[in-house]
Amino acid sequence: MRRLVIVQTDELETRVAILENGQLMEVFWETNNRQRFVGNIYKGRVANVLPGMQAAFVDIGLERNAFLFIRDALPTPMDNLKQMVMPTPPIRDVIKPGQELLVQVLKDGMGSKGPRVTCHLTIPGRWLVLLPGSDQVGVSRRIKDPEERQRLRELAAQVQVPGMGMIIRTAMEKVVLTDLVGEAERLREQWRAIQAKATQTNTPGLLHRDSDLIERILRDVVTNDADQILVNDRALYAEMLAWVRVCFLQLCPKMQLREGRDFWTEYNLHPEIEKALRPKVWLKSGGYLVIEETEALTVIDVNTGKYTGGSGLEETVRKTNLEAVREICRQLRLRNIGGIIVIDFIDMSAEQHRTEVVETLQTELRRDRTRTNVLGITQLGLVEMTRKKESKSLAAMLQTSCPYCAGKGRVLADETVLFRLQRSLAEWRRCSEAPGVMVRAHPRIAARLTGDGGAYCHSWQRKNQRELLVLAEETLHPEEFTLEGLTGPKRADIDNS
Repeated sequence: MRRLVIVQTDELETRVAILENGQLMEVFWETNNRQRFVGNIYKGRVANVLPGMQAAFVDIGLERNAFLFIRDALPTPMDNLKQMVMPTPPIRDVIKPGQELLVQVLKDGMGSKGPRVTCHLTIPGRWLVLLPGSDQVGVSRRIKDPEERQRLRELAAQVQVPGMGMIIRTAMEKVVLTDLVGEAERLREQWRAIQAKATQTNTPGLLHRDSDLIERILRDVVTNDADQILVNDRALYAEMLAWVRVCFLQLCPKMQLREGRDFWTEYNLHPEIEKALRPKVWLKSGGYLVIEETEALTVIDVNTGKYTGGSGLEETVRKTNLEAVREICRQLRLRNIGGIIVIDFIDMSAEQHRTEVVETLQTELRRDRTRTNVLGITQLGLVEMTRKKESKSLAAMLQTSCPYCAGKGRVLADETVLFRLQRSLAEWRRCSEAPGVMVRAHPRIAARLTGDGGAYCHSWQRKNQRELLVLAEETLHPEEFTLEGLTGPKRADIDNS
């Protein structure tokens, strides 16, 4: 599989795309003037404690106070086994109003919500994540080989110091001790600098800002299997090369400067991103997916569409579902969908086909660096899964709620608007003595009133003994219309216009 990473920047934004075998799989976007808070470490003060929610609000110096759950305030999360068997203490016994805390942002605030924070601080590097205040050593769950896991634990034991736990990242697989030693010392020095700054900083205050988009991509996303990394800006290329030479030397020969190039146009990425913002996704066979996102739940529906198959209904359904699995996994990465996901595959009567679809889904998801968990298939044929929500989805990042439909995604049908207009005309007739009325409406609605040779208008005028004029207004929203009484001078103005 050929893996290409392209980095494009200009004065407004920086964009990164990952292509696998020429197909867009992931995209990352960062506006140059937009602040990102995830990963930042703050010195904060507890503003108030909420016993009923087992949570607290912490003032970290931002517009809104940060939200701290009880489990994020308890000692090191690596002690999960103890926490599972021990009851959770009341939050009032853990933190107090006015108490100073070092916290790290887990999630940016959204809407009216402030950011979510944790007291479990982490300092991420390329090969490992440092856990200040912990003695635990963990290995990434994505490393499955028992012998390799044991080897990495032994390497970690050689570089660990008391009070500095660590998690060995997936990228460390097959890497040697010297890489680990150098990075562990860099991260410990970074933590010492944060501690020193904490003693000199007023509360609330920022102690550490996480890396920018490019460094995060090199640190967290790009792996040894990248074939090329293309960059369109000389200054950014020099900055990336300097980081790579210190932290990830293997990438140096893969980096190439293509100054001034518009990769988004060259690789035809704009249409792909536009497709990823639509609910319907067509499959090559003629089937299609419908993807609907809500704040906490995403529903994906699989349909055969134009695909009719050729060897029986059951085989047609099986092939459509298997093709859908691969595209679903791509769309989850491309759209950066997180939270609870429910997939409604086409009903399969054969148990082996249902098992095959679920196993294929699990296999395809192994290529996803974001943590996923497939819970299985329900009696209704629905596959339930979760995908860790680490940042905003592509839709949340590039779109906003429609000012017309307020985010519903629907507007009133023409017939419904027409019924409303007719009721408004009846109300106007009861309340006004004017000899006529002028209706301004969207052209589609106006056409319904004046169609069939103006039959509706003629009928209304005969019945009410008043004049009815209809004007089509392109600027009006399809749900909007206005009624205005006609008097002598106004009628003359209309006739002369």
